[in-house]
Parts: sequence; structure tokens; C-alpha cells
Amino acid sequence: MSSNKKHDKHHHARDEKGHAVRLPLWAGLLLAAMACVVVVLLGLLAVSIMERRWEAQRPSMVLKPLDEWETDNAVWGQNYPCEYETYLKTKITDTRTKFGGAFPRDYLDEDPRQVILFAGYGFSKDYKQARGHYYAVTDVTKTQRIKKPFNAATCWTCKSTDVSRLMNQMGPTAFYAANFHDLAGEIKNPIGCLDCHDPQTTVLRFSRPALQEGLRAIGQDASQLGLQQMRSLICAQCHVEYYFKVEPANYLVFPWTNGLTVEGMVAYYDAIDFVDYEHLISKSPMIKAQHPDYELYSTGIHAYRNVACADCHMPYRSEGGVKFTDHHVQSPLLNIANSCAVCHRWSEDEIRARVEAIQTKVADALILAEEALVKAHFDVAAAIQAGVVDAELADVRKQLRHGQFYWDYISASNGRGFHSPQESMRILGLALNEAHEARLKISQLLASKGVAQSVQYPDITTRKKATDVAATFVEGTGIPLL
Repeated sequence: MSSNKKHDKHHHARDEKGHAVRLPLWAGLLLAAMACVVVVLLGLLAVSIMERRWEAQRPSMVLKPLDEWETDNAVWGQNYPCEYETYLKTKITDTRTKFGGAFPRDYLDEDPRQVILFAGYGFSKDYKQARGHYYAVTDVTKTQRIKKPFNAATCWTCKSTDVSRLMNQMGPTAFYAANFHDLAGEIKNPIGCLDCHDPQTTVLRFSRPALQEGLRAIGQDASQLGLQQMRSLICAQCHVEYYFKVEPANYLVFPWTNGLTVEGMVAYYDAIDFVDYEHLISKSPMIKAQHPDYELYSTGIHAYRNVACADCHMPYRSEGGVKFTDHHVQSPLLNIANSCAVCHRWSEDEIRARVEAIQTKVADALILAEEALVKAHFDVAAAIQAGVVDAELADVRKQLRHGQFYWDYISASNGRGFHSPQESMRILGLALNEAHEARLKISQLLASKGVAQSVQYPDITTRKKATDVAATFVEGTGIPLL
């Protein structure tokens, strides 16, 4: 009897009076069904884990050997489909942020002052915002800044994976000295995989000698760089300030001998008397800044925090079990969730508003510097019309040269100053100061010639008006300014 009671105790629930209560049949069936569901779900989870492990290993299992100088990005894409698929998104040309994006924004239409600032140089005729990397070859061949004949093949350097192959065949010196149009038939593929990666290992590597030479100039050993440094310096192969040496012919050089500061670069250019063009209106010896993105970034908070260019412009993504770098190189404002929000825990609207507020302040300062520089160029022209000689204008022209380079250093950089807002505002302050000092000296020179009236500045409120004004200085002294 006691044995039966013990059996009941273990197999049946009991009511308040101690009587055994048997579970209904449906409850047993429900429990059995739930157990089956749990088993199935655990099985699916195990399969999913194994499948993702296999996906993560799959690239190393199916890689096809790549030629040492494989320049076709589509061939690389057979081994790295995720990266290639996102790279192809650089075809997109309708993305737009407040100050950037991939659409071909025309700077001369938006800001006719730049027609005057670059008067006498190709940028006064054609100056558009760059489209995505996919269009690098197309856009450089169509720009009005390059005419036939053009002896600097150097302009191909940052446009194509074929450049690495040609430099290997010809040597950098011969490549730079070649005719731009003579090499056009050899250059087909836009910026891509071979520019940044070793085809055998995909390890990041430098494919352009100018950066390696620039690093040596500042005492850095390229072989000792860490991965995070490489994820910025790879971009610095192209996104930097540079110039073409006269000897060897059109040899590409980064002016880093005095460091990465804007003052160091101005001192460098002055020491070698380098001139990109003579300004059509003021006859000043000018330097055209390129796009010193790396140098400016190096002074900012992201560089200080060891945040690389790729962290923001090419953030990591995951699909299935595969983690890869998004090769749709674009403004972080077009991908805030994966770029900015990884570190900054605010809403996308808050992040965008903060960035645009910073950029707007820089943009406003740029316009102030532009207006002062434009007037300074016309002031010099007015002094010429009043009979002031070149010797008296030498110091003023040097200030214009410096002031405009300071302005252009920020204007030509991508990001509208966001890579280093404080440094951008400091440099624009230098530009504005140089322009105002130049204008003050001109007013004193005019007074010394007995000229009391103010300079009459022409209407340059549209691109056409600015172009017509600049054209009057091609031959003669231009329109009367006094």
C-alpha cells in the first residue's frame, strides 16, 4: 500500500483532499507538441550556426588566383562579391547632402566668385564636384581643364587601376613624363581593388610611389604602419595636396618636407618658387590647392581618436556570417547608422543637424574670405591701371598668393571643413587676414598716386558675368576700375 502511495506521489498531481488528479489527454499531447517544436527550433539554430560558419569560411575555399597586375575590378569581384557589389554603388550619381554628395555639383554656377579667383587657370572654366570612383576615368577624360596636347600623364595617377600596371612597365618617372592622351588607350578601368590591395593576400598596400616618398619626407617608415593607420593612408595616396615637379618632368610630389601643416606647405612652395598659374587679373603668382583631405583630417578629433577614413566612409557590414568593408565610398551622412551612430549615440536627425551646423559655419567663413580675395585681386588691377609698378606690388601679390592658398586649402577639401573644424576656421582666418592686409596696402599705394576714389567693382553675380569680366583682362588691362 505504501508503495502505491509513493508511486502516486511521483506521477500524479493531488487535489486539496489528497486525491490524485490525472492530467487530461489533451494536455499531454500539447506538452509533446511543444517538445517537438523546441527540438525543431534547436535543430534550425544549429543548422543556421553551421551555415554561417561555412559562409565565413567560404571565400577562402573558392578563391580564384588573381594575376599580379589584375586591373579589372569585375575579376576581383568573382572572389569578393560583397565588396564588389557595394563598390558598384559608386555608380549612383543622385545622392546629395547639404554640401556634398555624388551628383556633379557645378561650383562655378553656384559660386561665380570662383571664376574670378581662378581667372587664368582651367578651374575657371570647368570645376565640378567629383562623382563616385566608378567615373574617375570618364570624368578626367571629359574635363575641359585638359586640352590636347597635354604632356602630363601624371593626371592619370589617381584615376585608374591600370596606372599601377603601367608604372610597373614604364617606371614612375617615364609614366609621369608621358603624354596624357597617348596613354588613354591603355587606361580603361576606374579606381578599384588593385589600387589598395595585394591581389594574392588582399592586404592593404601602397600602389603609388608619391605617398611612400611623402612619408619618408616626414620620417615615417611605411613598413611599420599598423592596420588602422593603413586604413587612412591608403586614401592618402590620392586625397592629399600635391604638385608636379618641373624636373623630372611632371613628377608627382607631396609637399610634406616641412610637415603636414598649411604653413609648412606654403613655405615649401615659396622656397622653390613654385607657381601653378599667373592670375589673369592681379598678375599674382598663384598656387592651386588640390584636395588636402588627409592633411586636414590629421589635425582633427577623429585622427586623434584613431578613427580611420574607412571607419566613416567605408564602414564594416555583415551579411549572413560574413563581415566585410562597405566599398560604396560616400559621405557618412548618407549612411549615418553604420558610420556615425556606431560611436555617437544620438538620433540620425541630431547627428545630421550637428554636422550641417559645423559645415555651415565653415561655409560662411569661406564666403567671407572669397569676397575679400576677389576684391583684393581687383584692387591690384586698379593699382596697375593707376600706374603702380610691379616692384611696388610684389608684397601685395605674395599676400594674395598665400591668402588664396589658405582659402583654397579648405575650399578644395572634401567635407566642408568637418574633418577638422577648428583648424579649418583657423586657416580661413589666415586667408581673410592676408586679403585684408593686401587691400589696405593697395589703398595706401593708390593714395600715394593721388587716387582718392574707391575701386568700382564689376558685377560678377552670375557665372557668365564673371567670365565676361575676366575675359576683358586677357588682352589689355581689363574693364576700368577707377
